Amino acid sequence: MDLRIEAVLTGRVQPLGPKRAPSGIDKQPVAGPVTIGPAGLAGDEQGDRIHHGGPDKAVHHYPLDHAPSWRADLPALPDLLERPGAFGENIATRGLTETGICVGDLWRAGSALLQVSQARQPCWKLNARFGVPDMARRVQASGRTGWYYRVVETGRVAAGDPMRLVERPHPDWPLARLLRVFYVDRLDRAALAEIAALAPLSESWRTLAARRLDRVAVEDWSRRLQGEG
Repeated sequence: MDLRIEAVLTGRVQPLGPKRAPSGIDKQPVAGPVTIGPAGLAGDEQGDRIHHGGPDKAVHHYPLDHAPSWRADLPALPDLLERPGAFGENIATRGLTETGICVGDLWRAGSALLQVSQARQPCWKLNARFGVPDMARRVQASGRTGWYYRVVETGRVAAGDPMRLVERPHPDWPLARLLRVFYVDRLDRAALAEIAALAPLSESWRTLAARRLDRVAVEDWSRRLQGEG
């Protein structure tokens, strides 16, 4: 499976929304090759290092394939939606979505080797980004979340470079299935047990699955989706 990278994007921390929260969500296309290391792309920043970034969320990928669906759902959204970087992604492509990519996939992007570590957990900063009070909840419910990679081999990547699937160790776990378990069939014990044992999945998501199994309860999403207050 091969596709072409349409944009590589980075962003500096800036104030976001009425609360002026520090955020690096406003990613801009980079001309020329960018180095990808264990912490992500050179020159990229995150305003909240507790919930964003880190080895398991080093690179964020969002499909431009979703733009027509978002436009149909929210026709009044600004033109921001049509350009790469709308969702704060580092890599934008067409031809691959959450239904066609799996947990643990290894992808060669330019000269870097990336591994799919988890889907994105949308947060309230998307509400401020788009000026839509429930945008994070919409992203979660739609399954159009995008996903994260960890960096297995440092390299360089540029717009126009190919992305090539190198290995698929868990074909039974496309991200669309993972998202359905977390947000729809939320207490499917058999599926949660499998997720908790998925070694390439980020530690935080495996812990979340194990916690649901232990407590037989779903965590509260309100603070993540709506922010404090």
